[in-house]
Amino acid sequence: MNRRNFLQGFLATSAMAAAPVSWVYAANRPGNVPPLDISTLQWKSAGDLPDHYTLLNTNPLNAMPSIEKLNPDITPAGTSFIRWNGNMPDFASIDVDKWQFKVDGESVITAKSYTIDDLKTKFQNHSLHLTLECGGNSRRNFYPKAKGNQWNDGAVYCSKWTGVLVSDVLNDCGVKDDAVYTGHHSFDKHLSGKGEAISRGVPIDAALNDNALIAWAMNDQPIPYLQGYPLRIVFGGRPASISSKCATGISIRNKVHDGHKMESPSYRVPTYPVAPGEMVDPKDFEIIEHMIVKSLITSPASGTEVKLGEPLTINGHAWAGLRDVVKLDISYDYGVRWHSTTLKKPVNPRAWQQWETTLTLPEKGYYEIWAKATDSEGDSQPVVQPQWNPKGYMFNGCHRIAVRVV
Repeated sequence: MNRRNFLQGFLATSAMAAAPVSWVYAANRPGNVPPLDISTLQWKSAGDLPDHYTLLNTNPLNAMPSIEKLNPDITPAGTSFIRWNGNMPDFASIDVDKWQFKVDGESVITAKSYTIDDLKTKFQNHSLHLTLECGGNSRRNFYPKAKGNQWNDGAVYCSKWTGVLVSDVLNDCGVKDDAVYTGHHSFDKHLSGKGEAISRGVPIDAALNDNALIAWAMNDQPIPYLQGYPLRIVFGGRPASISSKCATGISIRNKVHDGHKMESPSYRVPTYPVAPGEMVDPKDFEIIEHMIVKSLITSPASGTEVKLGEPLTINGHAWAGLRDVVKLDISYDYGVRWHSTTLKKPVNPRAWQQWETTLTLPEKGYYEIWAKATDSEGDSQPVVQPQWNPKGYMFNGCHRIAVRVV
């Protein structure tokens, strides 16, 4: 057993009493067999993460999985990207029975506070598959390099979330006619120790009409610590930065929310096309309200070898923000010819879609497999770099893998 596995097992064992779920038959586990699932729920720091994660930084914690780990239709918590902006809470000290979720703001009719039990019992519960993608996903693919965490293509996942609709909770409090935006609040504190590390929101129409959740469960388990235990606001198809972890409330605002990281140029792109590397005045940026069409090849892994004449099955996921994907094509000759694949419909709106095809590459040698998705409005992924922007947001060029025929 290597040190990291031992550490995970030790952490799981020593923290069992504080685990958010009951560990059934824990006493029967052989001492030399490390636990598997329970540690995922209780990862607290970079040292707890398994080898399939690449660390971008530790303070705040940012980590991304290897692409092939994203192959399942429903992403396990243990292979979801991790993005924090500030200091995490002391998870073990959280008393879920006392956790409060507050709805307030200039445009709320009646400010209210709910416990998690209030949310579970007062409102209808819903389970939805929702795609969360970091606005900076694939940033490292931009040229010239854009500032920020150099995410590969793995800062995206689609998991099953269970909770109550944001709209049901806001309507229970009442929304004034002058409402413009929401502000989302969490326990994610600024590294300086003063104020929130991030507080973003959405237009009020999105809050009232999206199938967004205030969730307490991820894949039918309590939300793992690093994914936002004990409550998370979850908006699929929009930048994941608005899906606040350790959520403490929503403010209904009579203006565009002015929380931390709502200011320009955070989570914004230029209002006009700019040349790669060009400087842009902060006043010339607009808020990213939704994500755009994109896809991943999750199997086989890049670098796979196959024998000449051997069929190669290729599959992955595609998504398009607030739209659906209607077509997924692949190419193995640098876009000279494109070949259609079998594309599934989403399980529900804002869920990613699965695609698959089988092909036989014509001769020995090196190939690149490219994937290109097209959405319901006719927009498709560019085969080269999309519109460059100073913050490196919204990269959606074709995903590609290398395959060698021997």
